[in-house]
Amino acid sequence: MKIAIDVSQIVYTGTGVANYTYQMAKKLISLDRKNRYLLFGLSLRQKSKLISFFEELKIVNNTIETRIIPIPQRLGNFIWNKLHVYKLENMIGDFDLYHSSDWIEFPTRSKKVTTIHDLIILKHPFLSHPDIVKTQKRKLNWVVKETDLILADSLSTKADIEKYLKVKPGKIEVVNPGIDKIYQPQSEEAVNWIRHKYQIPGEYILMVGTLEPRKNLELVITAFERFLNHSLISSRRKPIEMVVAGKYGWGEKPAANKNIKLLGYVDKKELPSLYSGAKVLIYPSLYEGFGLPVLEAMACGCPVISSNQGSLKEIVNEAALLVDSQTGEDITSKLTQIFIDEDLRKTLIEKGLNNVRKFDWDKSAEKIISLYNKVGI
Repeated sequence: MKIAIDVSQIVYTGTGVANYTYQMAKKLISLDRKNRYLLFGLSLRQKSKLISFFEELKIVNNTIETRIIPIPQRLGNFIWNKLHVYKLENMIGDFDLYHSSDWIEFPTRSKKVTTIHDLIILKHPFLSHPDIVKTQKRKLNWVVKETDLILADSLSTKADIEKYLKVKPGKIEVVNPGIDKIYQPQSEEAVNWIRHKYQIPGEYILMVGTLEPRKNLELVITAFERFLNHSLISSRRKPIEMVVAGKYGWGEKPAANKNIKLLGYVDKKELPSLYSGAKVLIYPSLYEGFGLPVLEAMACGCPVISSNQGSLKEIVNEAALLVDSQTGEDITSKLTQIFIDEDLRKTLIEKGLNNVRKFDWDKSAEKIISLYNKVGI
């Protein structure tokens, strides 16, 4: 069976969907020697990223076929999500099964699988950019009508698909993403190097993710400032900073101050050291379909304070402190706990390291391959 996978989202470096696409494609072609793979991407200005990705994958499996459709995503949205004309086979050749991306839904004569990471655009549309809401609604319309199987990142997302898209449970399979093997506790030397690079002299609270309204950064900053004024914290000699790693997405841009460092996009290879050196990861997102940073942090031995919203409560599995993401006082309280209770911190680190063992890309890819074979019959 020849399987066509849209890897267009790989060009959006640093996003959760790009990480998912990268890991999934790489694992599938390394484990599956029975099926053949045709990987393609839709891009005009960022074709070089696709070319580089394809070259990397051909080192893993030189039997894969690759194609680039030189059309910008915005035009692709109009042609295939709105008009829904001109079948995929006309551009990349014949195949037996098509795994669509997070953005474009091509019409096809073949069987179709798609991954839905979250339904924030239906559940909390005010937390998404209006263009994203419009595009995703168009795409999901065709997913519901044409897709043979939907993969959901979490039980929470599966429940949302059933509720908001009225898809029957039997047409949805939960496949948790795995954690990249690069995420593990780093040496003191590596941590000191990352501190030096980003000029972080003392202890720091870390926040990781694309800067957009749903990440709840504004509330975190307010809670952090209150935390610094707490009597048990203000008396400490060492400086405490909040370090934010992630490129700007949309919405109001936060302003850095003497206690807050906005690093912007941080290369994936540097994140393990940044996690390992942090006192705690704070991740009070208002909604997530999965939420990779909480697991990446745990894998690096960093304790986690997580929102109790969306899938996050599900995936942290009692290995993190949960907060009400609407209440800054709760965030302040949990931050204070982490800093004054070293036994609690050690317990969370141990629980986190145990928890992440459940999220393995080899197992996830094997399940996806099994589902491909079932759909393709």
